[in-house]
Amino acid sequence: MAQHDVLFTPVRLGALALPNRLVMPAMMRMRAIGGVPHPATAEYYAQRAAAGLIIAEATAVSIDGAGYPGMAGIYTARQVAAWRAVTDAVHDEGGRIVLQLVHHGRLVSKTDLPPAFHPVAPSAIAASGRAVTRAFERVPFDVPRALDDTELDAVVSTFWKAARSALDAGFDGVEINAANGSLLDQFLHDGANRRGGAYGGPIDNRVRLLLNVVDAISDAIGPDLTGVRLSPFGRMGALTDSDPVALYAKTFASLDARSLAWLHLIEPGSPTSDIDEWTETVRVAYTGAIISAGGHTAESAARAINDGVAAAVAFGRPFVANPDLPLRLRLGLPLNVADEETFFGGGERGYTDYPAIARRLAGVGIKPREAPGQSRSISGLCAP
Repeated sequence: MAQHDVLFTPVRLGALALPNRLVMPAMMRMRAIGGVPHPATAEYYAQRAAAGLIIAEATAVSIDGAGYPGMAGIYTARQVAAWRAVTDAVHDEGGRIVLQLVHHGRLVSKTDLPPAFHPVAPSAIAASGRAVTRAFERVPFDVPRALDDTELDAVVSTFWKAARSALDAGFDGVEINAANGSLLDQFLHDGANRRGGAYGGPIDNRVRLLLNVVDAISDAIGPDLTGVRLSPFGRMGALTDSDPVALYAKTFASLDARSLAWLHLIEPGSPTSDIDEWTETVRVAYTGAIISAGGHTAESAARAINDGVAAAVAFGRPFVANPDLPLRLRLGLPLNVADEETFFGGGERGYTDYPAIARRLAGVGIKPREAPGQSRSISGLCAP
């Protein structure tokens, strides 16, 4: 077997049989209009249907859950219908696509909410940094309203309804976003979660909301169609914890007991002593299928799979710029360069106009061109 051939072997994640191990992860491109996917979104994802699995962009589970401009939702009939056009397009090309579900909690700007709503969080502690409004303007994060324990069943129900709606829209499963400073991530970390009661204090309490969401969605659609994304080394909004190793060891073990389809991890791209401790103490607590994300190359991805570190590997920017990424990697062909100026906002430029190559013999050199055009740039915010 050649060095990279393992990337193109089939793998099963829960109920999903993937023809290869290349995953397109959730990447917000901020092109939705009024919470409804952009008309070009179906083409965008269909172009990339050769991925073993597409995880569609982080999608708000409720009107108060969208923390970024141009985010799509999954809480209205119109949104569900628009997403159905996307899933149909991907399935017509032979692909598999799941939807990532998120509530951004304290990362939501009050300027983007209806008058009766206010950003919510586990505790009334504002995130560090600035929010980005629908007009792509930066404003300070608001001090959120601390959710009462009695409201948290409704939060779980919102995720449950979103998962059911995702299947109604034709998605093959869902991924729960408990990463990148989202509401579920905020509940995990004692730097943001300083509440008492059943959802604060000890780690067992802080992980409770995530597990309740996981259990509710698993009951609704099956654990074998449910994944979770975590960012143990992420610090979005200055999210911190006093004992992250213990926090994630408990979280991993609790998720492992639920027989999920996958655990999707955002990991640092370079080894450190912290990573060694992480691998030896935390990662071993999860024995199921792991999707690894973190600046992988074809070489590091193949190594992670061959070493048993991951079942599949996520490629972000490469999938943005290369709709035919699996073919290019398999044939060793050059890759298009991602145009960062068109990552966020805009229309089809930098979205559906990256060139794909025709199927050719291995070894034929092709000089790619970069996609033209520009749109609003939010450098460093949540780059793919």
